[in-house]
Amino acid sequence: MKNNYLQKISALILSAFGLITLILSASIFLDLFGVRAMEGNYVLFVVIANFICSILHLQAGIGLWLQKQWTTKLIGSSIILLLVTFIAFSIYAANGGLHEQKTFGALGFRTVLTAIFYAISYFSFKKSR
Repeated sequence: MKNNYLQKISALILSAFGLITLILSASIFLDLFGVRAMEGNYVLFVVIANFICSILHLQAGIGLWLQKQWTTKLIGSSIILLLVTFIAFSIYAANGGLHEQKTFGALGFRTVLTAIFYAISYFSFKKSR
């Protein structure tokens, strides 16, 4: 029962995180509410990766809520995408690409949070494997 409670709460948080990221990413793409100007020197491939991850997080939230084992693979895919993006962004920034320093922190936070959800999903379904 305790595990089920953790899954449900995690599913809600993951879905909310995915929805917020989806709205923010779409706002940059569509320049809604002047978000593009507020973001400063945003890096398009980072925004695209965040957008893709937001969709993966929404799907994973549903999968976690429904207790589907494929959720772990979906979240794992998101981590891989975020790590590749972090490496690419680091190379881009090191080579003088225009960027905001806060992007490093945001990518790091997003990656760590996704890893936590991966761990929750992995250990929730570990008994079923």
